[in-house]
Amino acid sequence: MVILTQTDTTVGFISQDEKQLIEIKERVSTKPFIKIYKDFKTLLTCRNRVPSKFKNIVRRSGKTTFIVKGKAFRVAKNSVNSQPIRDMDWHFSTSANEIGKNYDPKFCEQKSDIICETKDGLRENCSSSLYKLNNSKRIKLR
Repeated sequence: MVILTQTDTTVGFISQDEKQLIEIKERVSTKPFIKIYKDFKTLLTCRNRVPSKFKNIVRRSGKTTFIVKGKAFRVAKNSVNSQPIRDMDWHFSTSANEIGKNYDPKFCEQKSDIICETKDGLRENCSSSLYKLNNSKRIKLR
């Protein structure tokens, strides 16, 4: 199931099936998707490692994606009041557009199984900040 929704940053496709997102985005299978967790506790229980020095930063960050040992993740509170999304502890996320293009509602509606809109509708915003973490450094990539 692929859901089109307003994420914490921009309009996005979310799913727990990475293969469906690869097919929609026509993306190489070696390029990973960002994994979004509903809270910090869930992030840790899913066997993710966050360097001790940065745990507080990750826990309190908003609209920020982190990369640790090649895995990209973000902790994001759900802003859409939708039962299918609330029931997910985690999901893969990607921007809702064709490669190299801007958001196109017609394309996105054709490719999604469920559409969740806020009262303001769906709108393209800026993407999240991106940091790479290791045991001693935090490097800003975007």
